[in-house]
Amino acid sequence: MTDRLKLGKLPSRTPVKLTISFLPEIYEMLEDYGRIYEKEYGENEKIEELVPYMIEAFLKTDHSFRKARKVLE
Repeated sequence: MTDRLKLGKLPSRTPVKLTISFLPEIYEMLEDYGRIYEKEYGENEKIEELVPYMIEAFLKTDHSFRKARKVLE
């Protein structure tokens, strides 16, 4: 066995598929977000591609969530 590598074992990168339902108002907002994204970046991305990144951004900036999550570790 060798000394520990500086780079630890990579985490699982296998996506987890979820099926969720949105209220019509939220779905409309997501469609609007997609249209605004396209105008901003010139690329049409499907809502399904944007939502995981939107959730990630939300969770990373929710300070109360991050603080409470540390207690779980």
